[in-house]
Amino acid sequence: MQLRHILGVMAAALLIPGLSACSQPSKQEVLEKEIAALMEKNNAVGLAVVAVQNDSIVYNNSFGYKNLENKTELKNGDLFRIASISKSFTATAILQLVEQGKIFLEGDVSDYLGFPVRNPQYPDIPITIRMLLSHASSLNDSEGYFNLNVINPDSSATWAGAYNNYEPGTKYEYCNLGYNTLGTILEKVSGERFDQYIVNHILKPLEVYGGYEVTSLDSARFVTLYEYMPDSTFQASPNAYAKRTKEIENYKFGYSTPVFSPTGGLKISAQDLAKVMMMHMNLGKAPKPGSSDSIQIIDRHSAELMQTRMIYPTDEGDAYGFAIRISDQLLPGYTMAGHTGSAYGVFTSMFWDKDRKFGFVVMTNGCNAQRDHNFMTIHRDAAAALKRYIAE
Repeated sequence: MQLRHILGVMAAALLIPGLSACSQPSKQEVLEKEIAALMEKNNAVGLAVVAVQNDSIVYNNSFGYKNLENKTELKNGDLFRIASISKSFTATAILQLVEQGKIFLEGDVSDYLGFPVRNPQYPDIPITIRMLLSHASSLNDSEGYFNLNVINPDSSATWAGAYNNYEPGTKYEYCNLGYNTLGTILEKVSGERFDQYIVNHILKPLEVYGGYEVTSLDSARFVTLYEYMPDSTFQASPNAYAKRTKEIENYKFGYSTPVFSPTGGLKISAQDLAKVMMMHMNLGKAPKPGSSDSIQIIDRHSAELMQTRMIYPTDEGDAYGFAIRISDQLLPGYTMAGHTGSAYGVFTSMFWDKDRKFGFVVMTNGCNAQRDHNFMTIHRDAAAALKRYIAE
């Protein structure tokens, strides 16, 4: 009786306009309805999302506005300043030089920079490349991080304030200064200006478009970034794409590197960042478009180091490798590796599961900055929606 009733209801439903099997929404329509809802929930200006599965981009789309003032729509291929995801490029480049024997993970940072880098409370303990990569150096950002004078005893009377009161190598504190220092070391050791090294040794081999120096990029593709204000309005952040013309004209090689912000200054599209993500997901190799070959950026050991817990816990209660966060908080039931970024109003996320071979890139150029489980709510919402999409 119960089964007959259920079958009757189903049959009747098929006769009701709008409920026929042929009118059911496609999974893309379902996803995009979810994206519209999560954008409204998070007051998002624009949103770019990419889903990757088994070495292929299976979904790539952009929604909302690239520029609020003139109502320009956000499109695939537009460039975001991705903030702290940039650190993963700096770490990748450092490991390339480690593989070449030009940099050593246990090497003393002082030896590379040419001035002493020592916590004044622990002067006999070297601060190493490994410590900078894993945010365990005991350095902090309290004195600023856009030039190296803040840690150079010959240039600053307050250099000691840039250090915490614990032993280097024993605790985690997220530190932008540490990554701008790594970028400077990369420049000194490689002999190439930092921004050019990243383009020549990571972006070009992967056939992706991006960079750090604003004047080298197509400014028409820049996505305007917006800070969410207390009165629920958005304010544009033009400094996100400042040209730094004077600083570059007076550039001191091997010292002025923070001008390019190795800690957060890369500009790249969501779809191209997803191609870089696939390289990390495949432990240093990326599929070569139109070929069965692959592109080797770093070796497997280096890639595994980046994704291996070096220090725990982070401020969010996760583990951290080399510019890679390992977290089970983004997507319930999955432990994923990646990084987030936030600056000038942008919120970016790049996370993957290398064993199950899927990952997501999510970027918004402005939202209400709600947080959930130590992630931006919009990142968790989008990851959940994209996971449902690829699971069907």
